[in-house]
Amino acid sequence: MTKTVAKTAQDIRTLRALHPQMRERDFARIHSIAEAQLVAAEVGRTAIRISSDVGAVLNGLTGVGEVMALTRNESAVHEKIGPYEGVSINKHASIVLGDQIDLRIFPSRWVHGFALEKTAEDGSVKRSLQFFDRAGNAVHKVHARPATDIEAWTALVASLRLDEQFDTLEVTPYEKSAPTEAPASIEALRDAWSAMTDTHQFFGLLKKLNFERLHALETVGADYAWQLDHTAVEAMFGKVAGTDLPIMVFAGNEGCIQIHSGPITNVSPMGPWLNVMDETFHLHLRLDHIAAAWAVRKPTKDGHVTSVELYDENRELIIQFFGKRHEGQDERSEWRSVVEQLPLFSTSNAA
Repeated sequence: MTKTVAKTAQDIRTLRALHPQMRERDFARIHSIAEAQLVAAEVGRTAIRISSDVGAVLNGLTGVGEVMALTRNESAVHEKIGPYEGVSINKHASIVLGDQIDLRIFPSRWVHGFALEKTAEDGSVKRSLQFFDRAGNAVHKVHARPATDIEAWTALVASLRLDEQFDTLEVTPYEKSAPTEAPASIEALRDAWSAMTDTHQFFGLLKKLNFERLHALETVGADYAWQLDHTAVEAMFGKVAGTDLPIMVFAGNEGCIQIHSGPITNVSPMGPWLNVMDETFHLHLRLDHIAAAWAVRKPTKDGHVTSVELYDENRELIIQFFGKRHEGQDERSEWRSVVEQLPLFSTSNAA
């Protein structure tokens, strides 16, 4: 596997000084470095290397009070404001299950950690914890807020601080492996799909039958998955915003999935972005990155569960939307009605 070494820390700092207002992710992409390498270049200045041990991080965060949790991919930025509560640590998948911050974390992807402290132009201090995978891609960030217990935050950073504080970072890109076997038959897919009793069985189903996620939607049949027009997500927000209908919004990456549960109120488009700016939930979604939109119906022991899923040009999942429901209860009919009324994909629209 090929390894790449960053430009020198001084090179990165010199370039950064020329573009101080550019967003970190955009700067890193334009200059062909990983975002983690940009952050590492500030070690000894505005950044400190810290442990990326998920247990130590999550358990420590329960003591700092209100923060903003941020998880993103190339096309969606998901932000939740609240405390870290309901922490459960597991080697393969850890959980934060609070009323506001709800995370599914995959510790093997948490490789590099940093604590940042920057002084803004207005004199305020911006503090964050940032975690990256081995390729230098951000998996999760935590931002302090005015209500954060800064004394507890400072103590947490001190407890996580690593002995070695160097300002360069070697990254190792992930290589997507090609399937070694052909996917199972359509009949096998439909049989397994119809036999699901829990939506969490879906990932195992795909793995067992050797189906790529989007390929399964394209294959299974319109009674279980049907393609939507690209305008469907805007139509969906138009139907749910300002109502009491609670929805669930899942967005993330290989290291963390972040979930919002509740009603949506303030929706506003700005250029290619669709933005939600509610009191404890912010979402920034790149509509121009949507290559395919699908409505999906999965059986459970409590009835069918319906979702809206968006995919990018690389056939990667960007974001999912569900109607909020409680275990043991059927899906809300209002949500099901919203999804079933969304505009369908047509080849004429695509052209």
